[in-house]
Amino acid sequence: MNTSSLELKRPIWQSLATLALGFWLSASLLLDSVIMPSLYVSGMMTQPSFATTGYVIFWNFNRIELLSAGIILSAVLALSNTHSNWRRGAIALSVVLLAVSLADTYLLTPHMSAIGLQLNLFQATPEIPVNMNLLHCSYWVLEAAKLVAGGTLFSWCLRSQP
Repeated sequence: MNTSSLELKRPIWQSLATLALGFWLSASLLLDSVIMPSLYVSGMMTQPSFATTGYVIFWNFNRIELLSAGIILSAVLALSNTHSNWRRGAIALSVVLLAVSLADTYLLTPHMSAIGLQLNLFQATPEIPVNMNLLHCSYWVLEAAKLVAGGTLFSWCLRSQP
């Protein structure tokens, strides 16, 4: 009798990290390069409800980021514990990804939403506060760090052999 067994070429943790990284990075690129520029071009930033809308969008997305970062860190820790040839720098990169998602969730998004709220109901068109530019720059620096760290970790996950 011929019995065949299904063997995975990669450890399940490596596949899980690769899937989470691919999903997270593609969702970030979609949000940063399609959704937010479309909202900006359509003039939504001049609407009084933009801060609330932006907070709802980023509140949901930041929770997905936190979940993805937790999965990635868990997978990298499991891989580094079970495979001696796994890169130790991967732990540092996954901690950077978690730190970026924590900063986005608990620092930038609440501050950007609070600054963007229109508290003067008699003002016809809301102006973009000066502090918002500093927060936007901080956001883009964190996004660049996330894409570099995530892309590097993603390539390591794809190339690494058990």
